[in-house]
Amino acid sequence: MAEKKRKILVLVEGAKTDVALMERLFSIYQIDFKYEIVSYCTNIYTLYKEMFEDNDPDDMDLLQLLKSREPDLVKKTLFDESYSDILLIFDLDPHDFGFNPEKIRHMAKYFVESSDVGKLYINYPMVEAFYHMTSIPDLNFNTYNATLNELSAGTYKARVNRENRNHDYRKFAATKEECNIVIRQNISKAWLVVGDPEDDMPPSQAEILNTQLNSIQNENRVAVLSTCAFFIPEYNLKLIR
Repeated sequence: MAEKKRKILVLVEGAKTDVALMERLFSIYQIDFKYEIVSYCTNIYTLYKEMFEDNDPDDMDLLQLLKSREPDLVKKTLFDESYSDILLIFDLDPHDFGFNPEKIRHMAKYFVESSDVGKLYINYPMVEAFYHMTSIPDLNFNTYNATLNELSAGTYKARVNRENRNHDYRKFAATKEECNIVIRQNISKAWLVVGDPEDDMPPSQAEILNTQLNSIQNENRVAVLSTCAFFIPEYNLKLIR
């Protein structure tokens, strides 16, 4: 009997930029599994409040939690289906009033396995980090940081639009070759961030998070880093070569 095709649920934070980016990645890499992309429509700290704050997450069912807060009756049925993997794609948003290092560490420690409770991928400071390159490759990408001041002032997205190579996300990294470069540059920078020798595979989300939180605490800034595409080399490293 043929092996049943994997079916992935991808939970993203926003309804536009996040969905468009994940749709593009699935389209470009033509990974052989079914998927559903669902917008949570709020941030990771709301998820913490709903699932962790007054609850034991082991007693919670993520899919049923999502179903309970989904107003669209058609979309509600998505959470009654069976998924082989769950990916959670969220922004760090360290300027958010709900930001708390211990909360985010707790979630990163819990969501570590896509085929079990789900795997969390955090973008620093937000999903726009994927587009924060003036060229492909961008030789200065490793130097890009986002300060808490510009995040609090709400100017980071405008900075990415200004510094993005195409000034149009739809035209940025539109081919597999360019996407490969963007992903590899983010992997390389992730290793630089954690201070370990570079490897083809990305470091763990927990390693990246701990270093980024230290940078926020000590330097009031976070290294620009997109990890949402790391699921691709983790699925099959050959896809980005």
